[in-house]
Amino acid sequence: MHTQNFLGDLQNPKTIWVKGILFFVLACLSSIALISRLDGWTEVALLAISVWAFCRAYYFAFYVIQHYVDPSFRFDGLIAFMKYALTRR
Repeated sequence: MHTQNFLGDLQNPKTIWVKGILFFVLACLSSIALISRLDGWTEVALLAISVWAFCRAYYFAFYVIQHYVDPSFRFDGLIAFMKYALTRR
């Protein structure tokens, strides 16, 4: 059975760019707000390392596995990746 997405697939390149830019702006604003509340540079550095590491893990889950490890598998999301990682041979 095919389920229809309420909003449909986003296919307009201009809308996709706007969405990406809005995500970037949101990330910048929330980072500024969070960093302004931190006590020192150590906390800022640890936050930056955490963000970088999570981005690399996400890239690994959705790009590296699909392009270099198992080209036949297509991920639906992080839960699908966790199931794949836990059940693969």
